[in-house]
Amino acid sequence: MQKIIIASGNEHKIEEIKSFFSDLKIDFRALPDDKELPEVIEDGQSYRENALKKARQRSAELNEVVLADDSGLSVEYLAGAPGIRSARFGGEDLDDREKYLKILSLLEGVSEQERKAAFVSVLALVDPFAEEEIVVEGRCEGLISYQAVGEHGFGYDPIFYLPELDKTMAEISPQKKNKISHRAKALSKLKEVLKERYIE
Repeated sequence: MQKIIIASGNEHKIEEIKSFFSDLKIDFRALPDDKELPEVIEDGQSYRENALKKARQRSAELNEVVLADDSGLSVEYLAGAPGIRSARFGGEDLDDREKYLKILSLLEGVSEQERKAAFVSVLALVDPFAEEEIVVEGRCEGLISYQAVGEHGFGYDPIFYLPELDKTMAEISPQKKNKISHRAKALSKLKEVLKERYIE
């Protein structure tokens, strides 16, 4: 069975990816605990650059097929911020709640029309035994809500409002999220590639 390492320290993200591909005969694994791996410096200027950098570095270090993702929230009123800095928005020490509360404070008094936002996910697959690198992107459009609502999900999900469902991303079930989210859209594209490449 083909093994693919998920280059992420985010347990929520790892479980989301494993769950999405659970019907494929591919062995998805987290990064090994028994190896001290140097930090990947995410200094790219786009989600694509950062995702590829993570996948290339971990693939070279482990000599394994590696899947990496770079994703974030882009808010129109904030000129696309936090964008590629979503994970570190407001400072390294802030937790998820403090980050999304910061977004809400920056949009205080801003009208609904100006609260447009998108979740973006770019997935990069690097196979050291192949010549080709795979990169796919998924987007989910929505609005920034006026307050945090919902118990599901993680990150900025409680403030990302989906008008067509009249709910935030944190109010929908993980099963529903795995059909409509930015990562789900990127994973759907990747699934077709994995079927062709690794499933006979």
